[in-house]
Amino acid sequence: MKTLKFLRLPILLGLFFVMISAKPADDSKQTERIHNSSNVLKEFAKMKESIPHQLLEEYEGIVIIPKLINAGFGIGGKRGKGVAMVKLGNGKWSDPVFVTLTGGSFGLQIGVQSVDLVLVFRHKGVLTKVKNGDFTIGGDISAAAGPVGRSSTASTDYKLQAEVYSYSRSRGLFAGITINGSNLGIDKDSNAAYYGAKATSQDIFAQASSNTEAVKTLKETLAAF
Repeated sequence: MKTLKFLRLPILLGLFFVMISAKPADDSKQTERIHNSSNVLKEFAKMKESIPHQLLEEYEGIVIIPKLINAGFGIGGKRGKGVAMVKLGNGKWSDPVFVTLTGGSFGLQIGVQSVDLVLVFRHKGVLTKVKNGDFTIGGDISAAAGPVGRSSTASTDYKLQAEVYSYSRSRGLFAGITINGSNLGIDKDSNAAYYGAKATSQDIFAQASSNTEAVKTLKETLAAF
């Protein structure tokens, strides 16, 4: 009986993540996701210990996951939807590609946490080569906690050599959160809903032609960070 009770929570967690991922994609939901991503950057900009300006100047890719849900009781899981962008040859940011981050973990952990997550990538090829597949953070590539301090001088002595730096702003209660072991994949349904059925992640990463208000705001917020 105790075994059944112990197994019940992981099963319920699995059903929870399936339910939140089964919501249909439509243009309004994708617009909201872009706006939420802009808001995450705005909130990060208000923090004294935030992403260094120098890092965003030197690195070529970024993933923003608003309200990543991280939950667990011994066996944990995380699920979140966001956007990814890369720098083009002219230094401008590409149109946002919709992505999904999922993962599981074992260990001493209990609770539910909502996390605004930002991943900064050293090389844009890590993201553009994903195409319509996915890759595992911690398996294919590892993420390290990033240096903090808005001014460029704050990270002068920091060796910016990690392939991926992670930043998070959390709410709720949780112990033992980690990004390594998570899977980052292209959200093909959302990209099709927003850009059209023929749009691929490679096409979107290669352009900066979207004139929607949401995309403009996101790019302006990122450029001003």
